Amino acid sequence: VSFFLGIFAARFVMGRKGKARAFWDGFLTMPLVLPPTVAGYILLRTFSTRRPFGRFLANSLGIQAVHTWLGCVLAATVIAFPLMYRTTRAAFEQMDINLIHAGRTLVMSELKIFRKIIIPTAGPGIASGTILTFARAMGEYGATTMIAGNIAGKTATISQQIAVVMKDGDYASAG
Repeated sequence: VSFFLGIFAARFVMGRKGKARAFWDGFLTMPLVLPPTVAGYILLRTFSTRRPFGRFLANSLGIQAVHTWLGCVLAATVIAFPLMYRTTRAAFEQMDINLIHAGRTLVMSELKIFRKIIIPTAGPGIASGTILTFARAMGEYGATTMIAGNIAGKTATISQQIAVVMKDGDYASAG
């Protein structure tokens, strides 16, 4: 999820100028600078069925994020997203703009320029962002614990299970 959203957001922000660009950049990078438990608390407050948005999702669409595997995915996506976004945006910024202009002189559509020129040229940066994002999502603990809890067999993640093993001292079950 972070992969596609990060590429889309980087492309979106690159098309903005001035204060709008600064606003979106700051907003999209916010989960990177917030403590994970604070981000998890914001997610919990947003998606709780006691709040209007969470109630709407649960009643109208049948979607519940709190204490479900969807909460794990949501927390990992929100926390890891800024790494994908920032890395992809940096890769887009380092591109030679003349390649894009050359595509336009060849009467390529913007979508085709994006698919055939921008993505392949920025590929190494996108790959690096993907690896960073995956690693961060796998290690997410704080936000996941806040929104999804640590329910064995339902929402327990790898990092949460490691914490339980360390707390209980039951190293034999870790193997």
